[in-house]
Amino acid sequence: MAYQAPGKCPVCNSTLTISKLTCHKCSTTIEGDYKSCEFCRLPKEDLQFLKIFIKCRGNIKDVEREMGISYPTVKGKLNNLIEALGFHVTETESKEAIKEKQEEKEKSFRRWNREKSRLRKPV
Repeated sequence: MAYQAPGKCPVCNSTLTISKLTCHKCSTTIEGDYKSCEFCRLPKEDLQFLKIFIKCRGNIKDVEREMGISYPTVKGKLNNLIEALGFHVTETESKEAIKEKQEEKEKSFRRWNREKSRLRKPV
């Protein structure tokens, strides 16, 4: 069974490199210092978000529906992904303030959804 290679060192959190490649058919082994692709180093959650984002052709409303999350949460995940790929996200608010707003809007969205469901039920 093949496992996904970790992208970060579990001890110091530095980026790992690939040092050995093996062909399981003929047992050829190649050793060196190789970088994994930048997408291969993404955490599983970011990679899953990226797949959904691409599937939805970058349409945030479609991503919201597909994942069942709010707009601010999609934007937060997108910003995290952008930073994970090495780009700088410029924001006027701190990440903590944005996260708090996202969490509050997510709670509000869930309450609204529960209330909507409750009102639709026949009496």
